[in-house]
Amino acid sequence: MYCVKSQHTIEDNIKKSRFIGMIFPCKDEQAVVRHLKKLHAEYPDATHIVYAYRLKTPQGFVYRFHDAGEPSGTAGKPIFQHLEGKDLIDVLLVVVRYFGGIKLGAGGLTRAYGNAAKRVIDEADIEPFIAMASVRLAVTYSQLQPLEYLLKKLDGRIVEQQFAEQINLVLELPADQLPTLQQSFPLLEKI
Repeated sequence: MYCVKSQHTIEDNIKKSRFIGMIFPCKDEQAVVRHLKKLHAEYPDATHIVYAYRLKTPQGFVYRFHDAGEPSGTAGKPIFQHLEGKDLIDVLLVVVRYFGGIKLGAGGLTRAYGNAAKRVIDEADIEPFIAMASVRLAVTYSQLQPLEYLLKKLDGRIVEQQFAEQINLVLELPADQLPTLQQSFPLLEKI
């Protein structure tokens, strides 16, 4: 599985129609909705705003695609097929279309949307997906610096910290690094 590191945009013109392909990293459906609302505000005069997304959740994969008024199966599905074919997760791919006056036909639309999706995926910064784990940990003040050093080596980070008699932390790190962390700090509570 792979994911997208950052947003990327491409643009194509096919028979006077303008296609703007955009790919976004998204962790959940709320992020997808925020991006779509923003795009509808940015491109209020677009003829179609077609999208597909694929998310990994603890319950399995969640995916949707939408033709946005194009003939059924000619827009959202070709975009989704590229996401699935490249095994991309936690991603939203949107193609904004401005109609140029020349009809493309069902085959032409399928190719245009599919090519826009393929091109934006090919140009995006893609990396292997790394499953992350979140844990709670309480440490003394003298343990904080060694913990920070270890987290840096394990590609982990402190998400939340509360200072009291002890320091209560929420940590995030690659799931396969959890045993290494537990060797040094055995009182972990998995979230």
